[in-house]
Amino acid sequence: MEKDIEKKTVVLKDEENVGVVQIADDVVAMIASLATTEVEGVSAMAGNITNELMSRVGMKKLTKGVKVEVLNDSVVVWLAVTVEYGYNIPATCQKVQSKVKAAIENMTGLACTDVNIRIAGVKVK
Repeated sequence: MEKDIEKKTVVLKDEENVGVVQIADDVVAMIASLATTEVEGVSAMAGNITNELMSRVGMKKLTKGVKVEVLNDSVVVWLAVTVEYGYNIPATCQKVQSKVKAAIENMTGLACTDVNIRIAGVKVK
């Protein structure tokens, strides 16, 4: 029996008795976006909105500035972020990389191999 598996999804578990668990790439991107904006010093995702307005919009807007590539059981993430003025950029990026990697691995069970960050701007308060 052949199963239709949607494009841009990853199958976590495929057992005849239990069923199939699929995670869409957009869900992985959303996890990465939310984890990124939780780090102190990150103002917003590039082209994205700030944390205060996140609950009012859909998933597509939350994943702007994020690109994910899922191959087999590993994930590569590209982020475009705006940092707040006065924060150490390398230290902030290291925190973002750690937080995004941990969030993706904890929530999906996939191995996050790379978290690449592009600083798209600096926000001056």
